[in-house]
Amino acid sequence: MSDKEPMWDSLPPGILTHAFLQLPIKSIITCTCVSKKWKSLIQNPSFISTHLHHSSSNSNNHLFLFRLCPNEGTMWDKREREVYTLYSDNNNNNEEEDFNEHTRFDSPFPAQSGSVILRVVGTCNGLVCLARDLLSYDNSYILWNPCVRKFTRTSRPIVSYSTHGGFEETTGFGFDSKTNDYKVVRVVRLLDREDEDGSSLKVEVYSLATDEWRMVTTGLPSRCVVRGREPLAFVNGALHWIAFRRTITNNLQSFVMVFHLGDEVIREIALPEFLNGFDGDQYWVRMSISVYRNSLALFHQQDFSSPCLNIWVMKEYADESSWTKLVTLSDGQCSREYVPRALGFRRSGEVIIEMHDGALISLHFESQKLKVLGITGYGYIFDHSINGNGYTFFDSYVESLVLLDEPNRAVTY
Repeated sequence: MSDKEPMWDSLPPGILTHAFLQLPIKSIITCTCVSKKWKSLIQNPSFISTHLHHSSSNSNNHLFLFRLCPNEGTMWDKREREVYTLYSDNNNNNEEEDFNEHTRFDSPFPAQSGSVILRVVGTCNGLVCLARDLLSYDNSYILWNPCVRKFTRTSRPIVSYSTHGGFEETTGFGFDSKTNDYKVVRVVRLLDREDEDGSSLKVEVYSLATDEWRMVTTGLPSRCVVRGREPLAFVNGALHWIAFRRTITNNLQSFVMVFHLGDEVIREIALPEFLNGFDGDQYWVRMSISVYRNSLALFHQQDFSSPCLNIWVMKEYADESSWTKLVTLSDGQCSREYVPRALGFRRSGEVIIEMHDGALISLHFESQKLKVLGITGYGYIFDHSINGNGYTFFDSYVESLVLLDEPNRAVTY
């Protein structure tokens, strides 16, 4: 060791890496200011990947990200910033309050006129994908890592109102382990085309590595209706969402559309048989897909003559015969004005449900026991068409250093 070399810089990279992995993310970020050597090691893509694997495999690190309602009376103020909170799931059924606040994030994105709040598309490896598309055709996207206080905006998509006219879309976000790349996928149905050759459906994929969008042109289904902005599920390397296909009798056949981020091929998974054969009016029965362990769950909201919430799970992934109904909420829990909305699952398998007033509860399927979590979401907003878009967001989350190695592209706030 030279006389001028600090003692901490003389430590071998392997020892430094092991030491950094034991630290919380805020402390790791602080360590980048100690020396150039430490900064170079921490911002190296190899260390960021190692840290992500370590954080993901930590059995004691069970976190969930909530996007919750700002202070009452200010949620529509364009200066109001949204509330994003990480909770740790202690999963102790003997405690009334087993969700503990872990971290609260300051959002760098204030609401703006014309698009009141951003929509959370999804999270993956610490990145949160946000879209400004709820009340406009803006269709701009942000990839945000709140742990390192960095975000990047995607380039403009190919399909827009100015280029293709009116459209309906659904957007998904996930990680392609084959190319080590994060991807945003837009499935767009052009409203001025109703044909049978699939040309009304457009699929485009954004790559974070290249900051470019490109079209997927092969294997697109025909006569297909995407489900809009309902939540999607990213599991087993693929995005899943609800779609419909019109039959020759003008009924709607529902199915799960699957887009694998590795081979970028669209596949289909059938839904329980009773959901098929509805007439056109039943299009407004809301269904969404969620991750259930390493498989899928179906949330089926019916708010007509018999309002209820049905929750199904696919016990074996891609095995259509394994769809099993877990529970139906009706009567006291549901009304024509509002059907409770399922948000996702805890690691115990309990489901998180948002009630009319925004209160979040946890339902244990076997005991049918409801537990009030002491957390409040947006609840009922204006009407079902807006509420169905999912202002309240809930998903599992892993703290990561992703975007830390993008000093030129990512914005620091």
